[in-house]
Amino acid sequence: MAGILDSVNQRTQLVGQNRLELLLFRLHGRQRFGINVFKVREVLQCPPLTAIPKRNKYVRGIAHIRGQTISVIDLSLATGGRPIENTKDCFIIIAEYNRSVQGFLVQSVERIININWGSIMPPPKGTGGKQSYLTAITEIDKELVEIIDVEKILEEISPSPTSISSNVVTSTISEDLGDRLILIADDSAVARNQVKRALEGLGVQMHLVNNGREALTYLQETAAGCQNSVTDKVGLLISDIEMPEMDGYTLTAEIRLDPKLKPLHVILHTSLSGVFNQQMVQKVGADDFIAKFNPDELAESVRKWLHTD
Repeated sequence: MAGILDSVNQRTQLVGQNRLELLLFRLHGRQRFGINVFKVREVLQCPPLTAIPKRNKYVRGIAHIRGQTISVIDLSLATGGRPIENTKDCFIIIAEYNRSVQGFLVQSVERIININWGSIMPPPKGTGGKQSYLTAITEIDKELVEIIDVEKILEEISPSPTSISSNVVTSTISEDLGDRLILIADDSAVARNQVKRALEGLGVQMHLVNNGREALTYLQETAAGCQNSVTDKVGLLISDIEMPEMDGYTLTAEIRLDPKLKPLHVILHTSLSGVFNQQMVQKVGADDFIAKFNPDELAESVRKWLHTD
C-alpha cells in the first residue's frame, strides 16, 4: 500500500506543473513515438495471438493476458504504414483508453521520459496521410517524437454513439445556459466532434479550441469584456486533459487563480483512466471528471453544473 501511495504522490506533484511522462516506442525504422504513461498498464513481449473472424483489419488478433481477453491493434497498420512482422519478437503496450483496455502492437519499446507539455506542439497544419493520425509532436535528443491520435484509431475501429438517450433529462440545459456558450477544449478532432455532435441537438452555443493554451487565452479575452466574471458569457468548460502546450490540469489550475475566471465550472473529459485522476482533479479544483465517451453522462454533467450556478 505504501508503494501505491508513494506512486500517487509522485505523479500528483506533476499536476499544475504542466508536465507528463511519455513512454517512447518505435513502429518501423528510426522514427520514435510516444504515449502518456498514465494510459499504460504494462508492456510485455507479444504473446501468441489468436485470429478472430470478421475482425477489423487493424486488429491482428486477441491475446489472453492475466485472465482478460484483449484485442491487439497494429499501430503501424492503423496509421497507414505497413504491418509489423514477426510479432513474437515485438511488444504490446497494454493501455486503457475510453473505458476499455487495448493492446497496441509496436516494434520496440525504449524508455520513459519526463517532459513539459509546453514542449509538445500541435502537428503542422495541412499534413495528410499518416500525419493525420498525429495529435502532437515534440523533440527528444534532437529527434522528432510523434504522438499518435489513438482516439481517432479507436473511433475508426469501433465508432462511439454520440446521441443522447431520450430518457436523459436535458430540458433545463438551454434555460440554465441562456445566451452563454459552452467552451470545448480538445486536441483530438475526433473527440471535439463527438462532444459537438452530442450537444448540438440540445440547441446550445459552443466554441471549440484545440488545446489548453487556446482555451485560457479565449477565456481571458472574453473575461476582459465581462462586468463580473467570464461566466457572464461562458456557462461551462469541457476540457480534455492531454493537450499540447497546456494540459487540462494546468488550464484548470490557471482558471482557479484568476478572480474573473475562478467561478467557471470545469468538466475534465478524458480518455485517461486510472487511480491517480481523482487526486489530480481535486488538487486543481475541477468540478467533475468524466471518462470518454458516454454522451448520456456528459449531458447529465452539463445539466448538473449549469444548474448549480
